[in-house]
Amino acid sequence: MLSLAMRSVRQRPGRFVGTLMAATLGAAITMMFNSLHDTAGAVGVDDASSETLTLTGGVVGGYGSLLVFFAIASTLTINVRQRQEELHLLRCSGATPAQIKRMVMVEALAVAVVGALLAVLPAMLGGRLLLEMFKDTDQVAGGVDYAFGPIALGSGFGITLIASMGAAFLAVRRATRAADGGRAPRGRARTIGGLLALVAGAGGASTTFAMPSDDPALMAPAAYGAILLSIGFAALSPGLLRMLLTVFGRPVSLIGGAGGYLAVTNIRRRADQLAGVLMPLICFTGIGIATLYIQAVESSALDASGLTRSVDDKNVETVNMVVVGIIVIFSCIMLINSLYAAVSYRRAEFGRQRLIGATPAQVQKMVVVEALVLAGMGVFFGTLAGLAGIVPFTVARTDQTLPDEGLGIWLGIVGIAAAATLVTSLVTARRALRVPAIESVAVAA
Repeated sequence: MLSLAMRSVRQRPGRFVGTLMAATLGAAITMMFNSLHDTAGAVGVDDASSETLTLTGGVVGGYGSLLVFFAIASTLTINVRQRQEELHLLRCSGATPAQIKRMVMVEALAVAVVGALLAVLPAMLGGRLLLEMFKDTDQVAGGVDYAFGPIALGSGFGITLIASMGAAFLAVRRATRAADGGRAPRGRARTIGGLLALVAGAGGASTTFAMPSDDPALMAPAAYGAILLSIGFAALSPGLLRMLLTVFGRPVSLIGGAGGYLAVTNIRRRADQLAGVLMPLICFTGIGIATLYIQAVESSALDASGLTRSVDDKNVETVNMVVVGIIVIFSCIMLINSLYAAVSYRRAEFGRQRLIGATPAQVQKMVVVEALVLAGMGVFFGTLAGLAGIVPFTVARTDQTLPDEGLGIWLGIVGIAAAATLVTSLVTARRALRVPAIESVAVAA
């Protein structure tokens, strides 16, 4: 199975591009922020510089690594689930479930190792730029030298390998059971994990109320709470999606016509697979809304205090926006990556629909309706998660319930999420529809 796994990677590299991209970007972000711990622990670093570097590496690196973990896991899960026909063929050829698991896990290990190795150089360059930014804003002494050591490498390789191997094991176990004609696991672990994330997120955000309004770490529990709630909603998204369709499924079918009916039917049938797309969508929306509004509230509170904003305050705001931007951009890239992988795989499905009478326009309409449903759900639950972080921070910092900044930030985040979802889905579907129906049905999964 080892040689088969290596041949599979060599013969079909396109299948693993999405996973490799997720592993490389995720490992790069994890190593980049955790390298600040290596820098802070170097000989000769003063206490103030060490505190700044450690705080940034711990807070941002912590929830960034958590996000990276789930992004890699969701991308790899999509990859494995798309290979169910191939796994069924291997079972019919005599392969045992244990052999198939070893094959897929070796593939995941190979892609994860390559991705982590490719991420080392970008992570070093990114970490060095972060350090220079801290120096330029006088938060770190000019004499501090950049260090890229065991903490950065250990965290990057560790998170990438654990996420890849864990996701591969769980996904292939489900796929092989389905390939054998059995009933796939009901995802109890994911449900329990999602509920725990919701509880932890709500508890983390609630601790904001117990902190002093001028505490420098006031942002941390609110941001952590929003991120954990985003992950919890994403983990529970299959059940939430089916629940929403029981209410809105019929109106969507009536409004969308044949394309709307196909979309609703397909979403019901593929709710578990669509969780891999909803994960980055909800995380992008929730993290973006929470962090940007929290920073805006902090800036407005400093301006309203009547005190002249210090250079440190402005520097912290600049660095926060840059760091948040990196995390949000990563989430957006993972959203596009997951959507492309999920839609491009459906070329044979589109061909079968056209052979039984659906027109290309109806298939495109189906994809658009699916994208709208996913975007609406992602925005709704992402907004809930974001508000769970925004409201406690706003109350603790300003004694108000909601920020004064209005809907501008929310509309911007929602617009990007909706545009990324719709454009990626539609462009990928149109590209798949260019292939004649007979040829697309003949393409191996």
